[in-house]
Amino acid sequence: MPAMLKLKSFILKSRVIQSPMAACTDLAYRLLSRSYGLEFCFLEMVSAESLIRRNEGAHELMKTVPEDKPLGAQLVGCRPEAMGEAAAMVEAMGYDLLDLNLGCPVPKIAGQGAGSALLERPEECRKIFEAVVKNVKNIPVTVKMRLGVKDGSGTEAAKVARIAEECGVSAVSVHGRTRVQGYSGTADYHAIRKVKEAVSIPVIGNGDVLSGEDAKRMIEITGCDGVMIGRGGLGNPWLFKNVERVLEGKASLPEATPLEKKEALLKHLDLEIQHRDERSVLFYMRRIACWYFKNLPGVAEFRGAINTCESLPTLQQLIENFPITSQTPL
Repeated sequence: MPAMLKLKSFILKSRVIQSPMAACTDLAYRLLSRSYGLEFCFLEMVSAESLIRRNEGAHELMKTVPEDKPLGAQLVGCRPEAMGEAAAMVEAMGYDLLDLNLGCPVPKIAGQGAGSALLERPEECRKIFEAVVKNVKNIPVTVKMRLGVKDGSGTEAAKVARIAEECGVSAVSVHGRTRVQGYSGTADYHAIRKVKEAVSIPVIGNGDVLSGEDAKRMIEITGCDGVMIGRGGLGNPWLFKNVERVLEGKASLPEATPLEKKEALLKHLDLEIQHRDERSVLFYMRRIACWYFKNLPGVAEFRGAINTCESLPTLQQLIENFPITSQTPL
């Protein structure tokens, strides 16, 4: 039997989780990933301050449909009162899990003292955890963090993880890089293990999982209880199920063919059209489409064409006309 993840009373059959990613994990992305076998998804991160102020943008990020379940929300912020109030709102909206962002390294977030910047202020983290756990009655609360701000040893993350556990947080996920690294270098799985050894709650590993073998190696080194996949799933909805197969001891599936990638992209486009206005779809697909055709011959020309595309029929035609010279990955 495949291993499960138990977070409070919430049980996941799969140990493979999709990471929340700003401007990536929208409703269409989640629905597409689920259609390829992913069980649990996260929204994009939402600002606690925006949510409690009933900001229209925050509610747009939280758009969902009944088939988009089970689903977690992620809050970012640094004011305990706002995080607690927003947490209560998230639970009332019917989400299955609430995650707190202590991992975002971008200046817009960390520069305001939120995201990964909180890792060097553990007592402020404690106040946030206490406020959130106090305001959430039934769903599990988790925390996603990096190894530290500058220190990549895992010491800062381990300290914050212990505080999270003391405050009643159900699990932590750890990206094996520091804030200053951003997405450069490689994820340090040995440092994630340091966090795993510091707490008794589940620890989920994150960083550089691009295949089932990567996930297997992560679990072997870290001892973590699950795997969180972020950038590796962009344009690769097959990855989540493939990782699950390898973790269950099954053979890895062949890489998707160029034709299969085109078909998945057209399906992604259709989902975006169902849930966004035309202008938003055109803008959004300029990034999305290139995820699928990365490293394939003709992608540079394709990128140039979609960047000047002004209608959905033309966009669909550009995708359908993308040259497929082989049915095997290049």
